[in-house]
Amino acid sequence: MYKLAHPLLLASASPRRHELLQQVGIAHKVVDIPSPPGEDEPHYANESPLDYVCRTAQEKAQRATVHLHAQQLIVPGQAILCADTTVELQGDVLGKPDSPEHAASILARLSGQTHQVHTAVVLVHGQLEFRSISTSHVRFKALSTDEIHAYCASGDCMGKAGAYGIQGLAATFVEHLDGSYSGVMGLPLYETAQLLQEAGLVSFD
Repeated sequence: MYKLAHPLLLASASPRRHELLQQVGIAHKVVDIPSPPGEDEPHYANESPLDYVCRTAQEKAQRATVHLHAQQLIVPGQAILCADTTVELQGDVLGKPDSPEHAASILARLSGQTHQVHTAVVLVHGQLEFRSISTSHVRFKALSTDEIHAYCASGDCMGKAGAYGIQGLAATFVEHLDGSYSGVMGLPLYETAQLLQEAGLVSFD
């Protein structure tokens, strides 16, 4: 459906983002961008969750652009897509857990509460940068200790902001969703398609 002159370069290791682009027929290639030294995606003092996720996505795009050009892995006219997702609860950023125990403590906080999922998207095309952000409100049911422990034991909690993936076992935790399902997964497809059109990259011939 979406026709690009060159496949999009998806600078993300997230399999969910790859699957979402496949779902809507956006031709792309996943590229591996080396992580920067030091703490992964540090959160600065007094930085709001929205500012944090926007900054992190933009920094990913900048690193990807420098790396791909240095390695001559990009052709003229080809675009780079980056995104970052964070979970906010009562003003706190809930990042990726570093252990199942940490995941259990995050899920205990989300239990019975409404939280926000912010996903920032950055598209780099030549010298231009296009940005968008999606915010969804997700309400979890009250989770029992047994439910939390069983979910964490499955391993599905690891590698995900907020210690859960809405497309997996945690789908049964979601009482209500107001916003973008794909945004909660990690790449809001409406906003992504709008950026591609804004950049003049797609046709529907």
